[in-house]
Amino acid sequence: MSAAWRRRFMAAAAVTASALGFTLYARIEWPWPFIGWIGFVPWFAVLDRTTSVRGALGAGWLMSAAVVVIVFGWFASAIHSYTGAPWPLAIFLLLICAPLLQPQFITVALARYVAARAGARPWYTALVGACVYVGTEWVSPKLFGETVGHGLYPSVLIRQAADIAGAPGLSFVLVMANECVLATLRALVGPGSGQKIPPDPPSPKAGTGPLSERRRALAPAGCVAALVVGLLAYGAVRVKQFGGDGRSAGSVAAGIVQANISHYPRLAAEMGTFEAVRMILDTHFALSADALERANLDLLVWPETVYPTTFGAPKSADGAAFDREIGAFVAATRVPLVFGSYDADGGDEFNAAVFLEPAAEGRLVFDMYRKASLFPLTERVPPLFDSDAVRRWLPWLGSWKAGEGPQVLPLTLRDGRTLRIAPLICYDAVDPQLAISAVRQGAELIVTLSNDSWFAVGPAPHGHLVISAFRSIETRRPQVRATNTGVSAVIDATGEFLGTLDVHERSVLVGTVTLERRAWTLMLAWGDWFGPTALSCGLALLVAPPIRRVLGGRQGTESRGRKQRSHPQARSRLAPLHS
Repeated sequence: MSAAWRRRFMAAAAVTASALGFTLYARIEWPWPFIGWIGFVPWFAVLDRTTSVRGALGAGWLMSAAVVVIVFGWFASAIHSYTGAPWPLAIFLLLICAPLLQPQFITVALARYVAARAGARPWYTALVGACVYVGTEWVSPKLFGETVGHGLYPSVLIRQAADIAGAPGLSFVLVMANECVLATLRALVGPGSGQKIPPDPPSPKAGTGPLSERRRALAPAGCVAALVVGLLAYGAVRVKQFGGDGRSAGSVAAGIVQANISHYPRLAAEMGTFEAVRMILDTHFALSADALERANLDLLVWPETVYPTTFGAPKSADGAAFDREIGAFVAATRVPLVFGSYDADGGDEFNAAVFLEPAAEGRLVFDMYRKASLFPLTERVPPLFDSDAVRRWLPWLGSWKAGEGPQVLPLTLRDGRTLRIAPLICYDAVDPQLAISAVRQGAELIVTLSNDSWFAVGPAPHGHLVISAFRSIETRRPQVRATNTGVSAVIDATGEFLGTLDVHERSVLVGTVTLERRAWTLMLAWGDWFGPTALSCGLALLVAPPIRRVLGGRQGTESRGRKQRSHPQARSRLAPLHS
């Protein structure tokens, strides 16, 4: 094997090692969070050895493709299940879409190369890479809203810092920590490590022996230690503040129904529409009755689109009868119900959450929230690609319209209290701004409805749950989350799971959350601020060295000109040399 091919093989092996490490990290459970602090090190080492733009882009694309296939391979299963596409085609689609699904690896590789090429020191290059990483994820949002910061969720203390800068802030910390770990290893290994980025100049007192190299490792190692200690200390303060009871006089007991019923269109095709809806409702009525027997509930919650037709605007006599039956159930139990359904307005249909309160004489008193963030293609199609020809070719394309945005819906509980709720439906939970805006409007509780059945293979259901939990950390508002196939949960203001129902479990979950009315966070004050800030800083850091060189060159030329004008004899002596 030639030297060039050997280098390529080693680079591919290092990138694969990073991607495989993040496969374990993506499980978001102990002991794997530690991989987040070192998982990028092999890839960063490869980037440090790139000597061309082509090499940097290749290393970025390779990391992007490896992460998509190895970490998000379950998405191929979802594509196969939802669209019926063959497995090889599903995997091929993942590969060609890798730069769109994980673009931050390509931009970071290019930004680090440009910074190093400009003569930046390793610490400067590391800062550029971390800013560009987070900034890219903000300007080009991920399909699933994930970022490496979410993998730190198992640490109760570290995850609390998300109320400052969200999960992107934790991602920034992890990228910088990986850079510091690499710098520490390079210092310990010594100058033979093959680093292409110009190293920091040694201190005059540092010397050049092995002992001095070890001393140079202290600075980056100390930086990692400071990051960890700082996060732990901040988390301890916030957990003490929000982790106990007695912070507020208000609490809500909620019952969550998870019936483990999925693929409603398929059920309707197999059983008939009437029988499918009949079975779905009967199952949820029975499980709800079980929950009401367990506790004195204030609220019942069913999952997204559990009632697979329009509520309050029936399309048939059977639909009207089902509407009345749901209303009669709520009236009999005297417990308000939040459940997923459809809503219609003219020729448009919406994925909606119904807030149904008990009412006398069988009347239906309800309000609606329309889902604001729709999943690409399966729920919404860009107008440019929405045509009859495309829909004939891809009959699974969605046709819903997006709602107006964040809302706060009041719900009257059985004891007469009014509860102000921030509703989120499935993909809404990926966007932190929806929850933040609703809490700014006075929401006390987040209620999330989801249908995760299409992603019920691999880590996706748990990952979606963790992303939802970050909405509670950022806003310091508790959350109840109902899904049809799992994972359903009750979440407190620290992001802790007070109770869960696992994937494919048919059961009910009863939990009590303490309401937060006045909790303040930087995320509530500034919104999702860290991504655009990091992007601006990264771009500024990239353009600063060239601008500095240009200005320095002009100043040098002007200085030489002034010296020549002030010494005419010297200028005359030099003149023959330029003739």
